[in-house]
Amino acid sequence: MKLSHFGFNLPDELLAEYPAENRDESRLMVLNRKEQTIEHKMFKDIIDYFQEDDVLILNDTKVFPARLYGNKEKTGARIEVFLLRELNEEQRLWDVLVDPARKIRIGNKLYFGDDETLVAEVIDNTTSRGRTLRFLYDGSYTEFRKKLNELGETPLPKYIKRDVEPEDQDRYQTIYAKTEGAVAAPTAGLHFSRHLLKRLEIKGVKFAEVTLHVGLGTFNPVEVEDLSKHKMDSEELKIEAKAVEIVNTALSEKRRICAVGTTAMRAIESAVSTSGKLNEVEGWTNKFIFPPYDFSIANCMITNFHTPKSTLLMMISAFAGHDFAKKAYEEAVKEKYKFYSYGDAMLII
Repeated sequence: MKLSHFGFNLPDELLAEYPAENRDESRLMVLNRKEQTIEHKMFKDIIDYFQEDDVLILNDTKVFPARLYGNKEKTGARIEVFLLRELNEEQRLWDVLVDPARKIRIGNKLYFGDDETLVAEVIDNTTSRGRTLRFLYDGSYTEFRKKLNELGETPLPKYIKRDVEPEDQDRYQTIYAKTEGAVAAPTAGLHFSRHLLKRLEIKGVKFAEVTLHVGLGTFNPVEVEDLSKHKMDSEELKIEAKAVEIVNTALSEKRRICAVGTTAMRAIESAVSTSGKLNEVEGWTNKFIFPPYDFSIANCMITNFHTPKSTLLMMISAFAGHDFAKKAYEEAVKEKYKFYSYGDAMLII
């Protein structure tokens, strides 16, 4: 398939600036692939689609406050620094993006916070906006990370034009987030409330936790018409024995296995054995899923509504079927579903 197959008209007003008032009261579109039907529900109705011993695969990654604002030495120019990943804990080296990049050269120093006790030196250029920074801070590593968290803000996606608000710290995070390392939330999971998870647990639904630290590469635009030539950024991945056992038991019993989000789906599809079972894994994945694609583990998926020509939309098309996904998105625009990170949800069964 080609990039042009994934374009559609998305009105700006359908991009969600704020989350739903209550997590589990977002709208939910249910796609039944076998029946080719579309239903309109509330997210909390999702419990009706699961039975005892079915499995939800959750990405337990935790978003850290990755966006910092500093001032350049001498000129005092305000510079945005977006932390991507830590390269070396001992030397406090980080891979970052800077904006405006044209002002930041190797050797420049940036000062953060009113007291300017945190300083960073630019030691390398990685891409047009990418830099390697060495942070200078008089304190232990724990104190340094605490300082980063104090000075950083919730890294809301750029399409959200408003300022970050206090509630974003909580709402741009799943309630089951625990393994810090993501710079963007696995947004399908944002719809689960504690109450809904408890109801699912009481019903006998099992939860398998995997970790895939979402990077900004997830949102990189695809710039080639031939999708086979697009390269995804690598993201850190970990799947442990407990999750493997839960998922493989459900596979052998032919249960419903639901990937909560494109990140959970990418994680499990990056860890499939030759016999079609889930493997333990610790490493990195740059897997890019687009039609046609045979999925090995999940037979169900929860996701948000994605933007035109995005790799996320391509995965949904591969799972739901391209024509059916296209029809569903036309319906979503017509029915004014909210799109993107804080938007509404879709269940594909």
